[in-house]
Amino acid sequence: MKTSPGSGLNRLLSVVAVFVLLPLGACSSAPPVPTASLERAERTIARAEQGRVIQFAPAELTQARLKLQQARSAVQQKEMVQAERLAYQASLDAELAIARADLVQANTANDEMQENISILQQEMQRNQQGVQP
Repeated sequence: MKTSPGSGLNRLLSVVAVFVLLPLGACSSAPPVPTASLERAERTIARAEQGRVIQFAPAELTQARLKLQQARSAVQQKEMVQAERLAYQASLDAELAIARADLVQANTANDEMQENISILQQEMQRNQQGVQP
């Protein structure tokens, strides 16, 4: 088998090109900044802050804020997968805070209604006793 004088050089150039271009391809395939997840977390936390969540579910709201802060830090450190996960968790924590606050408010309203029903029943009994001869 006869080889041409440039074939060794071509093979060497091909190998060098692979080693030079492969890392460049790896850089371009890095995960992008999870902008949508970060924005969703910010919106959910803002919605929670507008309600009375801080009064009824402060721990969950604090946890959501902390995870959003950690997500932003992960972006600065170029840890996009970690940033995505933390932003998603921040959204979930904020939604949990909203749900817990809604539950507390619903239970409070239910307790008040039960108390009013009890008062009305007592009034009805008194009225019935006063009407009987």
